[in-house]
Formats: sequence, structure tokens, C-alpha cells
Amino acid sequence: MVKTDIAQEPVGPEHEPETEWMELNMGPHHPSTHGVLRVRLKLDGEIVRDADADIGYLHTGFEKSFEDKTYTQGITFSDRMDYLAPPINNVGFVSAVEKLIGVEVPPRAQAIRVIMMELARVSSHELWLGTTGLDLGVYSGFFYAWRDRDLALDLNEAYSGVRMMTSFTRVGGVAWDLPEGWLDQLQKFIDVMPARLDDFESMLTDNPIWHQRLKGVGVISAHDAIEAGVTGPVLRASGVNYDVRKAFPYCGYENYDFEVPVGTNGDCYDRYRMRVAEMRQSLRILQQAVDNLPGGPWITSDRKVALPPRSELSKSMEAVIHQFRLVSEGFKGPVGDVYAFVESPRGELGFYLVSDGTNKPYRMKVRPPSFCNLQSLRKLVQGVLVADVIAIMGSLDFILGDCDR
Repeated sequence: MVKTDIAQEPVGPEHEPETEWMELNMGPHHPSTHGVLRVRLKLDGEIVRDADADIGYLHTGFEKSFEDKTYTQGITFSDRMDYLAPPINNVGFVSAVEKLIGVEVPPRAQAIRVIMMELARVSSHELWLGTTGLDLGVYSGFFYAWRDRDLALDLNEAYSGVRMMTSFTRVGGVAWDLPEGWLDQLQKFIDVMPARLDDFESMLTDNPIWHQRLKGVGVISAHDAIEAGVTGPVLRASGVNYDVRKAFPYCGYENYDFEVPVGTNGDCYDRYRMRVAEMRQSLRILQQAVDNLPGGPWITSDRKVALPPRSELSKSMEAVIHQFRLVSEGFKGPVGDVYAFVESPRGELGFYLVSDGTNKPYRMKVRPPSFCNLQSLRKLVQGVLVADVIAIMGSLDFILGDCDR
């Protein structure tokens, strides 16, 4: 018997029953997470309703390790946080130490630092371009990017002896002067790269499939990006003209003529365009550094922090003793705290150093761009398809060693 006297239940979106979302773990071993990252996705069919980035799988305790080593020994830790741009990490760390103790860096050392940092920027963006293309099915682009990145790593090796973890800085300068013939090798790199970037742009920039995967995907406004602490190409893609090299010049960047690319849409496609444009500007800076490379010393003459010249070691016992003490004990800094920051390929990388007057930092706190940029992931992926999560995570270009420090 059909009952007809029961009031009809209200209908409408506000009266719909709660949807049971499915939770999907992406990572911590998924290749497209670009590191050991676990992202818990809440799905409504193929639509992402929420996401939670779970970091900590790569934790190394770098910040605490800094406090157990002398200032010079800490340089090797900075290499391994953002392992795709070690020279920039090196400069950021030693800049904090130099600011603390008031050491003047010679012009030639500053120019060498700029050269190594811009090489690292190109190398890092090339790797990003190759791996993001691989995530989205552009397999040939991966091999082209690796070919070009190898040229930058060859220059790293010719200068420092290693391809990635260069540890090339010293407090007050750099560890070595440029070897003979190195500038010629750098010039060949500068000459060949514009055409290589043209090849990439002809392959991707106007490719309709590339547009479909990136345009309008993962949009973040300038306001939301600033609120999340986002910096670097991700922030500039949203229309915010902020680059540490321009806003707070260091290493003589105020003497170089270059532009800061700025986007308008804040989507994955604009983030791609920002990084390609930044590589072109890095080549422009490198050419100016080669053309105007200063002469003179490549490390400070302040014997408080610099080792004595090798020629003195065979003539002076005082020089031998001084070198032994600097290598074994390091040097002491005054009591105080400083903050120094640089522009890494991922954004603002800062080092907050607290000194208690000993030869080691009392506290070292790192402001990593990857950690801050990753905070925007939840907002970026809400409402997109699962397949778009891969493109969005790739466009953020985070490094987990930079997060789990």
C-alpha cells in the first residue's frame, strides 16, 4: 500500500547528503611528486576536493647540523638542501656569515659567484623543463634538456672538480680562481644556449597539447600567492614583480642589466614561460659577467677568516700555525643575529643566523622557498582533475631536500 500522506523531503544542493570522498595517496614514491612527498588527495570521482601535502620523509636535520660545525664546515650542508642549485645555497649561507662578521668580498669573487649562480639557475630550470615535460608526455624534451644541462654541469666540474655539490664559496670570497680556459668554455655555453631555448619554445610554447595541459590549470592570484608566502617564478607568474636580485641586490647584481619576467594569469603555462624567460636573462647576465670580469684577488685579505697564501707556508711558521688553527678550529663571530637572502631558482632562500660568539652558529634557521611554495598546493588543486595534479605539482618546482631540512 502506497502512503501518500508523507510530506515530500526538500531538495536542492543545500539538502544533498554528504558525499563520501575517496582518499587517494599520491606518493611518497610516485615519480611525479619529484621527491619523497606524500599527497593525500580527497576525490569526488575524478575531481579533487581537497589535498594534504605530507612532508618529512627526507628529513636530514641540516639546520641542527649547522650548529655542530664551524662556519666553513657548514658550507657543505648548504649544498645538499636544494641539490639542484648548490652554488646559490653556498652564497646564501656565506653571505649570512659575512654579514655577521663584517667581511668585504673582493669584486672578482663577487663576479665569480654571480657566474656560478646563474649557471645553477639555468641548470635547475633545464632539469625542471625536462622532468615536467616527461610528466606530461613530452619525452623528446627530456633528452634535449639533459643534453643542455650537462653543459652547465661540465662547467661546474671544470671549476670545482664536481658536477653538483660544488661547495665553491668561502667566507670572504671563493675557494679557487677561474682555471685557465674556463671562460672560453663558458663563452661556448653562452653562445649555444639561445638556439637550444628556441628549439624548446618551438616545440612547446605554441603546442596545442601543451596549452591544454597547462593553460588555465593551477591558477593562483597575486593576493593568494603573497598570503601563502610564495616567491620565485611561481609568484612572478601571478603578476608580482619581486626578485631578490633586483629588490635587495647582492654580489653586485645592481651592476648587471637584466629584466625580471612577470606573468599575468598565474597558471601552469605562465610558470613555464617565466622559467624559460629567466634562462634567457641568466645568459644575458653571464655574458655581462664575462665581458666585465674584474681582476684582483678572489678572496679577502682578512687573515681572520682567510687562509694564508700557499707561498707563505714554506717560509713562515706563523703562517703554518695560522692555517692549522683556521682549518681545525675555524674563526669566531661576534654575538648577534643576521638574516641574508638570495634568489634561488625556486624563490627567496634566506638564512637566519644567531651567534653566541663561538666558532659555530648558536642557531641556524633556513627560509626555504620550496617549503613556502608547497603551502599553495592545497588551494591550487581544489576542483581540478586528478591528471592536472601532476602538472600543478611540476609547475611549483619544489625540492624536498629544501623542505625537509
